[in-house]
Amino acid sequence: MINNYTVKNCLKRTLMGLAFSSIAFSGYAQQKNFVVINPSITEKELVDVAANIVPSPQQLRWQRLELTGFIHFGINTFTGREWGEGKDDPKLFNPTALDARQWVKACKDAGIKQVIITAKHHDGFCLWPTKTTAYSVKNSPWKDGKGDVVKEVADACKELGVGFGVYVSPWDRNHPTYGSDAYNDVMVAQLTELLTQYGQVDEVWFDGANGEGPNGKKQVYDFERWYAHIRKLQPQAVIAVSGPDVRWVGTETGHGREEEWSVVPVGKKNKMDNGSQTKVDTPPAGDMRGSVLGSRSQLKDGDALKWYPAETDVSIRPGWFYHESQDKKVKTPEYLKEIYFHSVGRNGVLLLNIPPDKRGLFSDFDVAALKEWRAKLDEIFKDNLLKNAKAIGKVKKIKPLLDGNDATHHLFSMKENDNAVEMDLKGEKTFNVLLLQENIRIGQRVEKFVFEYWENNQWKIATEGTTIGFKRLLEFPTITTSKVRLRIESARLQPALAEMGLYFDKTDKK
Repeated sequence: MINNYTVKNCLKRTLMGLAFSSIAFSGYAQQKNFVVINPSITEKELVDVAANIVPSPQQLRWQRLELTGFIHFGINTFTGREWGEGKDDPKLFNPTALDARQWVKACKDAGIKQVIITAKHHDGFCLWPTKTTAYSVKNSPWKDGKGDVVKEVADACKELGVGFGVYVSPWDRNHPTYGSDAYNDVMVAQLTELLTQYGQVDEVWFDGANGEGPNGKKQVYDFERWYAHIRKLQPQAVIAVSGPDVRWVGTETGHGREEEWSVVPVGKKNKMDNGSQTKVDTPPAGDMRGSVLGSRSQLKDGDALKWYPAETDVSIRPGWFYHESQDKKVKTPEYLKEIYFHSVGRNGVLLLNIPPDKRGLFSDFDVAALKEWRAKLDEIFKDNLLKNAKAIGKVKKIKPLLDGNDATHHLFSMKENDNAVEMDLKGEKTFNVLLLQENIRIGQRVEKFVFEYWENNQWKIATEGTTIGFKRLLEFPTITTSKVRLRIESARLQPALAEMGLYFDKTDKK
């Protein structure tokens, strides 16, 4: 058994330029979500280390949400813009029927478990009565300047049992200090207000936008100071996506990668004095939009390995803020279902934006799409066709795969006859959707799998894939059979398969 002292000394030796001991990490009793790597580590040791990196408690909670909601609302709602310039009159902000509870309930009814409000967008207009600027709701006619949108959203989330988060744009096109050291103090003050006045905050969301402010200068963001402040005030919160806990998937389409690793290399290889990453809470660096980020061949490309999962963001409309002209362009329930399969179903968390209109309400178009989307997903996943299946291969421990608990698992040894699970469906079943989950509390390990069905006295491939991670969903042409088999063809260490399911999407035209 490895104690804290052993692990700390392993990390210390690595920082001093010594190779990681493969023995020290073979059991990995004290698992970490961030490990500094020495250039002399062997490929096998590197793969072993990657296989044992796990999410922090904050990251695990975030991953298990699966669906989160974004609410873009502010001065842009009333000007028709996407990016305001910070010059619009605060008096333009005047929703006539604002109901944050309607927003949060519509999200919850759709299965969304956490909501993030744009407390401040690039224009600098603040949705709470901040002391840091006059450019806020306190100088709007809404509720005679006594209103607080952030409070109303936080209160609705608390009432309905939904997680609460805030988006705070680092770029501020209104504040006169932007472009100077003083602005970093302003951000700390704004974060202090947001993180001390509204109860528990579960996610703090930054983007990387960095344009000119009113003085024509760009700002050097003191992200590490902001991160430390958030950790102090709301230690349970994840910091995304220009943050150290959650990264941006790389597009705003809602479609993640076919091969999505949560463990990725970070920092700049072999530059220990300049640009390296030797601590976890540093801003994202480099282009992380490649088709694959954490394959075996890429693990050596950083100074450290980090559990750094992907958030997949998309808006239910073409724009992020409400525009009446887009009322008939709301994404259909069918397309939202595809997005779900290509985000949550590709080891990500979906961040779906639903923007309130000028009244301060979700439009009927958006609410209807959310409702039908939820009904579609519920219909697909209501009946796991494996629930009464019987194990017929060498692997007999299938109960953990069918108990609906992502914290239980079967640990494959990957030795001969222990890399596959066969199941008798007790009669012919018809299906076209496969669900797989790893217990990521153990790590992400599966590199390649094949799912097969029995037909004409032989196994035939239904579908196959690379990574699983927290959840993998695959669709394929409809199959009817009485026997199926999952083979794990490649893994970094013993795969801990947590869940397996077969479902039938009756509306699938394949």
